[in-house]
Amino acid sequence: MKLAILSCGPNAYSTIRFKEAALQRGHDVKVLNTLKFAIDLQRGVPDLYYRQKPLDDYDAVLPRIGASITYYGTAVVRQFQEMDVFCANTAHGISNSRDKLRSLQILSRHHIGIPRTTFVRDKRDVLPAIERVGGAPVIIKLIEGTQGIGVLLAESVKAAESIIELLQSQKQNVLIQKFVAESKGKDIRAFVVGDRVVAAMRRVAQGQEFRSNVHRGGVAEAVDLPDEYIETAVRAAQIMGLRVAGVDMLEGKTGPQIMEVNSSPGLEGIEKCTGLDVAGAVIEYIAAQVDFPEIDVRQRLTVSKGYGVSEIYIPDGSKFVGTSIQDTKLREQDINVLTLYRGAKTIPNPKPERALEAKDKLLCFGKLESMRELVPAKTRRRRRPDIADLPAHLPEDTGPEDA
Repeated sequence: MKLAILSCGPNAYSTIRFKEAALQRGHDVKVLNTLKFAIDLQRGVPDLYYRQKPLDDYDAVLPRIGASITYYGTAVVRQFQEMDVFCANTAHGISNSRDKLRSLQILSRHHIGIPRTTFVRDKRDVLPAIERVGGAPVIIKLIEGTQGIGVLLAESVKAAESIIELLQSQKQNVLIQKFVAESKGKDIRAFVVGDRVVAAMRRVAQGQEFRSNVHRGGVAEAVDLPDEYIETAVRAAQIMGLRVAGVDMLEGKTGPQIMEVNSSPGLEGIEKCTGLDVAGAVIEYIAAQVDFPEIDVRQRLTVSKGYGVSEIYIPDGSKFVGTSIQDTKLREQDINVLTLYRGAKTIPNPKPERALEAKDKLLCFGKLESMRELVPAKTRRRRRPDIADLPAHLPEDTGPEDA
């Protein structure tokens, strides 16, 4: 495999480790500075130049796109995609995850646990917003902050008002988020590769610092995650459209609460505290995809007009509760069940005789008109009329705002 690592930091720990892991496995690998590309566009021939020369052919790309170059970096990744080069993370997935508000909007729609969050612009909306998330103390976040930068704890309503007013006066967009007291000073980082968590650590803040990021002095320890946390981390990464991701979660009373899904997670902290070869797991995954590429389900399944992929939720009191998949007669309505999500379990290709339970979620392919009829009337009125056209739990899922 010929692999390109897109990175502006060739001497960074993560870049060095990825390159080492690829070389150890016999791959041809080069680190390419993301900002040194030129994107050429002409009819039917998308192309890239690197340092003024035509780019060599590559089998795969591992993007390491920093927050400061998101726009240009994702444009380069998108061009690789148009040239049919496998990208470990897509431009769309990187863009989704980089914007904290956008990522939480997408996760919220898919029933993923998140701390209650609100976004306001008008001064008059600040106090009601703070009350809605549970009152002070509250977390205030810049929408595009990284490594704990732009994350503030306001101990009182007055302090929160002052901080928000100051940030907004500097043209900064901020989120107001519920403070999860039981998880103060600690969080979980799960490193997701494909459909599994390859390593996980708990980060604990030191002293009076409430942010647990290793970059802010937090101490990391290896942790074995419960199934619920593994399932949540993998689903969150997939929903965001990321194949390689660092998923940060708080340990809430009601289960995992997603804080952030990082498209360029660092390796140093998690490799050193777990002793695992995380870089190797990423390289092996990329090589496997190059050798045996995944079928793009959306492209294969939406060839016929009026057909697509959607998620059907089974609420309490549904007529389907206690009914087998076969007896729901979904197939007679031209709807096929691809995957059943039940709590922390993912059941691909569930057997027809499996009985459905309240709160099950079914990932289905079929006639969109038929699937729309299965969305409760109240939900249909709340949601846009074309919501069933959206894919669910598939790479590059955009969330309802892009429908």
